[in-house]
Amino acid sequence: MKGAKIKRLTEVALLVSLLCVGSQIAIPTIFLVPITIQVLLVGIIGYFLSLKWSLATILVYVSIGAIGVPVFANFGGGLGTLFGYTGGFVFGFIPLVIMCSLGKGRAKILFGIIGVILCHFVGIIQYSLVAKLPIITSFLTMSLPYIFKDFVLVILAFFVANLVKIKLKRQS
Repeated sequence: MKGAKIKRLTEVALLVSLLCVGSQIAIPTIFLVPITIQVLLVGIIGYFLSLKWSLATILVYVSIGAIGVPVFANFGGGLGTLFGYTGGFVFGFIPLVIMCSLGKGRAKILFGIIGVILCHFVGIIQYSLVAKLPIITSFLTMSLPYIFKDFVLVILAFFVANLVKIKLKRQS
């Protein structure tokens, strides 16, 4: 039992680190939201770990960023980033990882797509409130240009996570 917990904590630490580094791979856009692989990584976390451990992983990531460590996209960090224009998308990683952790088999892909929709919804709402813009304007500028890319990334995450699980099972 103790060995299994150490294994899970190691996986959490490794995946938090991967998310921190992967969040810096960002392509700037004319909008405030850069193109990143964060959804891919959050999806992998959700598909790879159980609900409990995937949620713990994202909460550690958000907490590290909240205290000021620059782990969010473009080396953002702190409460100003978290509660700023794009912080809603970081908060949106929570329902995204929860949804990716649910379901069985390929049905997990549908849950992941729903998770992307929820992630974008949280991001749109926060952006709309902070920027004092209508929801539709926020959707058109902050979500529509990215949501289909994020659907593809969350589907890809499903296959990557399953491949890693298969490889790790063969090694045990």
